[in-house]
Amino acid sequence: MITGYGRFMTIELNARLRDAGLRVTGQRLAALRALDEHPHSDTDEVHRRVREEFPGFSLQATYAVLNALTDAGILRRIEPAGSPARYERRIGDNHHHVVCTRCGAVADVDCVHGEAPCLAPSSTGGFEISTAEVTFWGLCPECQTARSSA
Repeated sequence: MITGYGRFMTIELNARLRDAGLRVTGQRLAALRALDEHPHSDTDEVHRRVREEFPGFSLQATYAVLNALTDAGILRRIEPAGSPARYERRIGDNHHHVVCTRCGAVADVDCVHGEAPCLAPSSTGGFEISTAEVTFWGLCPECQTARSSA
């Protein structure tokens, strides 16, 4: 069972699901709790954590839950190059990500411009731009330490 959740957080998650037109299920709640405790998890990681509560929960069902939550706007899916899709609960703001080129760790980076889109392309090709995704790449603190001691 995922720890650190009180009654208030469960009520808030129930309300978010209902407001999005989704049924409240234990598996959806478990996936949301897993992503609260481990943001930027991929499907396999969410699946492992949900199975702690629901041992028979399949990987395919995990994909279905994550897709439904993403489509409902409760989750954000990010897809760093060379990495499986990852999910996070932080939505509705204009933030970016930094990815470690050695271990693949992902962290949030607040946008210094505030509102989306934070970048203006030289040409939109007729598109109405609503957002821009920026991914920074580098070494996380742990990998920097490992590199220095090697």
